[in-house]
Amino acid sequence: MDISRDGFEPVAAALATDRWCVADGLLTAAQTGALGEECAARHLDGAMQVAATGSSHSAGLLRGDVTQWFDALTPTAAQAVFVARIDVLMRSLNRALMLTMVESESHYAVYAVGTGYVPHVDRLRDSDERVVSAVFYLNDDWIADEGGALRLHLARNVTCDIFPRAGTLALFMSSDILHEVLPATRARMSIACWMRQRPRHR
Repeated sequence: MDISRDGFEPVAAALATDRWCVADGLLTAAQTGALGEECAARHLDGAMQVAATGSSHSAGLLRGDVTQWFDALTPTAAQAVFVARIDVLMRSLNRALMLTMVESESHYAVYAVGTGYVPHVDRLRDSDERVVSAVFYLNDDWIADEGGALRLHLARNVTCDIFPRAGTLALFMSSDILHEVLPATRARMSIACWMRQRPRHR
C-alpha cells in the first residue's frame, strides 16, 4: 500500500485484521535519503552502541546490530521529519483502532554483514507499553539475493519475508508477531520504532 496516496486508513484495516502490514510512501525519497546518510555517518563515526535485549538492557548474542537512539527533546532535522509522520500515523491508529498510544521511541540500527536477530516479540515481558512496532528501511538498491529480510512468523509454518529496501515501512502489533532479522551479505540500515501507551497497573 502507498500511504502517501491512500492515507493511513488501509494501515489501520490491515493491523485490525492481519496484525501486520507493509507500506510505502511514509517519507519522500529525499527525506529517506537524509536519514540514510545520517545513519551511515553516525555508524562511521563510532557513535553507535552494541544493541541490548530485554528490559534488563543486557548485551548478548541474540542480536547483531549496533544502535543509536533518537533524542526525543533535540532530534536532528532528518529525525524530526520521521517522528512527525509517525506521530500522525499513531494518532490515526488510535482513532481507527481505539488505542491509547501517547508517544513513540526510535533508534537507528545497523547490522554488519552476516549478523541478524533471533526470533522474538517486541513487547517486553514486564511491560505492556509497546503497542505497535514499526521498522523503516534506509538501504538503497537492495536486492533479494543480498538477504537481510525481516521474517514475520504469522502462523504454524507460515512466514513472510520483508526485504530492507529504502522507504519500505513494516508495521505489526508488538505483542503478537514473532519476528527475526536474517543475515545479509551487506551492511543493513534501518530505524526501529515503537508506538507506546502508558503502562497499565497490574
